[in-house]
Formats: sequence, C-alpha cells, structure tokens
Amino acid sequence: MLWSRREFLRRFLALSAMASVLTVSGCSTHKLATPAAGKMPAAEPTASSGAVDLAVTHGPDADPADLTRRAIAALGGIERFVKRGDNVIVKPNICSAAHTYEYAATTNPQVVGAIVALCVAAGAKRVRVMDAPFSGTPRQAYERSGIAEAVSEAGGVMEVMSPVAYADVPIPKGKDIRSWSIYQGVLDADVLIDVPIAKHHSLAGLTLAIKNLMGVINPRGRSRFHRNLHQRLADLATVVRPTLIVVDAIRILTAHGPTGGNLDDVKKMDTVIAGADIVAADAYATTLFGKKPSDIGYIVKAAEMGLGQMDLGALKIKRITL
Repeated sequence: MLWSRREFLRRFLALSAMASVLTVSGCSTHKLATPAAGKMPAAEPTASSGAVDLAVTHGPDADPADLTRRAIAALGGIERFVKRGDNVIVKPNICSAAHTYEYAATTNPQVVGAIVALCVAAGAKRVRVMDAPFSGTPRQAYERSGIAEAVSEAGGVMEVMSPVAYADVPIPKGKDIRSWSIYQGVLDADVLIDVPIAKHHSLAGLTLAIKNLMGVINPRGRSRFHRNLHQRLADLATVVRPTLIVVDAIRILTAHGPTGGNLDDVKKMDTVIAGADIVAADAYATTLFGKKPSDIGYIVKAAEMGLGQMDLGALKIKRITL
C-alpha cells in the first residue's frame, strides 16, 4: 500500500514520539554502557534522595578498621561501590620508606586492610594496592608502612607501578594541562578507591584525596607538575575520578609534611571520612586542621570546575561516634 507524503509524515512523527516516551520512562531496549571507574565521574551528591554525602566516624582509641567499616556502611555499604567481578585499585599514600605509619606520613595500614577485605568480601575479582613513593623503593615503602602485610592478610595484592605502564592521557577539561603521563592500570580499573592520609604539605597546604592522586602520574614528571600545582591537581582530577574516597585521619601530620619525621607533629584524631565526592571529602578534612575548604587552592579550583561540593552546609553528613 502506498502512503501519501502527509500520511508518511504523520506515522513517522507518531513512531518518534512513542520512542521518546519509551526511552524517558526507562523502557528503552538499549543498555547504556558504563565506563570503568577510573574513566567515569564520581557519584554526584544525592542529598535530595536522602543519601548520605559524607560519613564521618570518630572514637577515642577506636579500632581504625572498625571506624573504616562503619563509615563505608553509613554510605550504603561497599556493595554500593564494588560489584562482583570488579577489578579494584586502592590508592593509599605510601610516599616514603623513611618512617612507619605512626609518623602520619603514610596511610594507616588497618584502614587500607579493612577496605581491601570489604572489596574481597563483595566479590571483587582482584584488589590491587599501589603507590609511587619518592623515598626508598616501592617494596621498601610498602613494607615499612605496614600496608603490605595488612593487604596480604586481607586478600589483596601489592603492585609495583611499572615505568612502562604509564602513557600520555588527554585532559580535555584541563585549564592548565591538556595531557599528562598517567598509570594506565588506574584508568582501566572498574573501581578506584582513594585512601589518603590527612597531612600537612609544604607546597599544597594539605595532602588530602585530590593531592593523593599525584601518585598515579609518571614520577619522571612529578617536579614539573608542581608548577601551578593547585590548578594542575584539579585538572588531573577531571580524568582520574575515584569511585570512593576514604580519608585516613586516625593520626594527622600537622607540620613538616609531606614526610614528617617528628612525633611531636602528629595529632591523634581517631577519625575516618568517607564519601563519593572527592571535593566534599577534602573540604571536611580541612576542618581537622582548623582550616576552611577555601584555604586550600586545589579544593577551590576543583569545586569551580564542577568536580564536587566544597560548601559543607550544602552536604548531608552522617557523624558516628563510637
């Protein structure tokens, strides 16, 4: 049967309208592809749905692993972030082989171990833990920090970041850098968990979750990266997007960071901060040092670039005291 031009247009428009309704209502037959966690934006704040933006656990002399588990549980559990079969990378701060974790230059091993154990229990296919220390060899730093032992006991593996595994990655939204050499495993992972220790840094002001991402860039370009450091950190955070952030504030380093070396500079806070918004997590962590989020340049710049919320008053924060 031949249709007139008018009848053809009428039927075409009717079918188009029906397709639009099916897609909007969630009945589309096409499944949207989900990129790997290292390539996808972190979860947006969902205060309107009643979800918690940040969970903060605290307890004098509380078990760091327990604080970590409770913070993640308050966000909805590790299953919100890690699915069965996922390839997970956990990125703590293991910057130096000079001191044990008590000096607050490296992430608390009990915090890291708890995260790895949760990921394994959630059915992750593989859980790797890594960093690129600037003092000592990776293996020395892994052992000295206590993280290697904790990860092994939890069922994860430590990975030495191979020099040949870095590649130039475009940073299309960067304001100062448009590409940089980044460790490819981090970008290929299904889930990236950023686990910084909260500490003083002589150039950045504080090392927190955004600053901790520097550990995934090629060490050969680290000195150059410090030029216009705050903007470059924000630029890097546009392409390296952690799925989950867990800030270790069991002990914080209040001066002479990033490596410290004097226990007089260490303050015991017995606190863990967890969330999906890297800017929000860093913003809250500044308060532990008597600072405001606006005091740290890379937090401000990351917020300006739409990477998260730095206004603590706009966040739904669940505080748990043990």
